[in-house]
Amino acid sequence: MDASKHQTLDRYEPDTALTRLIRIPVRIVVLVLVLPVRMVWDLLAAGWHAFDRTLLRPLGRGLAWLLDTLVLTPLAWLFTNVLTPLALGVTWLATALFIWPWIGLWRYVVVPVAKYGIAVPLVWLYAHLLTPLGHGAAWLFGKAGHGAAWLFTTLVVVPVAALWRYILVPAARYGVAVPLVWLYGAVLTPVGRGTAWVLDRVWQGTAWVFGKVWLGTAWVLGGVWKGLAATGRGVGVAVTWLVMTLLVAPASWLYRRVLAPVGREIAEAAEVAWRIAGYLSRAVGRGIAWLFRHLIGVPVAWAYRTVCTPLGHLVRDGLWAPARRAAAEAGRAARGALATARETVRQARRDAWRALVGGTGGTRSGEPLGVPARTLGSTTTVPSAAQASETSLLGEKLVKQG
Repeated sequence: MDASKHQTLDRYEPDTALTRLIRIPVRIVVLVLVLPVRMVWDLLAAGWHAFDRTLLRPLGRGLAWLLDTLVLTPLAWLFTNVLTPLALGVTWLATALFIWPWIGLWRYVVVPVAKYGIAVPLVWLYAHLLTPLGHGAAWLFGKAGHGAAWLFTTLVVVPVAALWRYILVPAARYGVAVPLVWLYGAVLTPVGRGTAWVLDRVWQGTAWVFGKVWLGTAWVLGGVWKGLAATGRGVGVAVTWLVMTLLVAPASWLYRRVLAPVGREIAEAAEVAWRIAGYLSRAVGRGIAWLFRHLIGVPVAWAYRTVCTPLGHLVRDGLWAPARRAAAEAGRAARGALATARETVRQARRDAWRALVGGTGGTRSGEPLGVPARTLGSTTTVPSAAQASETSLLGEKLVKQG
């Protein structure tokens, strides 16, 4: 990928002497500047990974477990076993106290009263009383309307129509319209046409004069504008040539021959220096790890294998195991002594009770009553009891109980 990129750049920008001259010094300087940054970056990255693995992830898992154990699980139990039954009970109680009574009131009181107490009587009243009265009133008012319309037509409409047709229309036609039409056609039309002809001639003369004046002014202004435009084009060409020659060409040459090669070399040097600094940083890290392993890890492992392990075995075999066996034997002896003392007290209490109130015989002299089945440390045998194991679980020596 780097070779293809260099080939692409070299096709457009050939490798010059300046590029070859600044390449090695720039890479050395950039390596010196980048190496501490890369080492600090690798150190921070290693520290962050170690911190994340050793502290953040266990802490996150612990917090998640605590949250689940102390918050989510109790909340889930509270919601499932307390809030949900409580909500269901409150819902049922609210339904029973506030909804069912209104439903029953609506269904069994309001609806029957409205239906059989209001709607049915109103329907009967409308069908058997109001409808016949309405039909009769409609017939009566219809007949009265027809009579009033006949009277109004005979007494008002017919006289007014005759007056309009035979008096007002002929008077308006022959007394007003005919004179006005004659006045418009014989007087007003010739006067208007003459006035329009005179005004048209006056407008044509005025327009011809103003047209000539406008053409002369436009010709003069056009010549002036052409001269100014030619002058501006010449000045623009000169200014453009000066700017291109004195500013753009040097800046383009400086960018193409100096800034672009230097920037490209600095970028490539930074990339190469970053990779080299990574190699050096990893080498330094491996060296530090090797020193830590051989200066601390190996001596500590040797001391653990050769000193701590034999000493721990000696303490375990010489002190801890005998002490543990002695404690186990002392515990068994104390338990046996306590059991013997309890049985002696029971026997004495039974003998005293038999001596005071009397009792049935059937027991042999010297044989205790209520002796449990034979266990480790006991010599009494009961035919119906299962024999206990004779092997100690911890491998201690059996102590014969008296």
